[in-house]
Amino acid sequence: MNRLRLPNKAEGDWECVRHPGGALAIPVTQYGKLILLRQYRFAVGGRLLEFPAGTVEDSETPFDTIKREIEEETGYRANKWQKLGEFFLAPGYSDEIIYAYLAEDLEKLEVPPKLDEDEDIEVLFFTPAELEKAILQGEPVDSKSISSFMLARPYLS
Repeated sequence: MNRLRLPNKAEGDWECVRHPGGALAIPVTQYGKLILLRQYRFAVGGRLLEFPAGTVEDSETPFDTIKREIEEETGYRANKWQKLGEFFLAPGYSDEIIYAYLAEDLEKLEVPPKLDEDEDIEVLFFTPAELEKAILQGEPVDSKSISSFMLARPYLS
């Protein structure tokens, strides 16, 4: 807990989770399908629909992180990348920034995805319209995936 003075001179106690940042990819197949993951998240006690993502490690750039994560989590490698933008994930209590990328020209790797032992992931394929429908119907989708999907919409057919 930290005692802070805001620019408007108000004082209060705040906590902040310091985070190295995360990187996320929106992988698009040659047929226009988006690759998503249905992943178990213990904090919510259930499975969420998410794009592949991961925490930026000390020795990595966000781009290095997402190139590694997309291969490990989906079993695909992207040969064409475009940065979509970056945004704060939960600025009310954390300084975490998400770096979002569009990943295209995918090739299926010969080896299956290399999941960490604490990952419980199912790889799924959605059209942009199917994903939008799932979001609007209340399917559990994490906020970083929804935000990144909105950044990618102009590039998706």
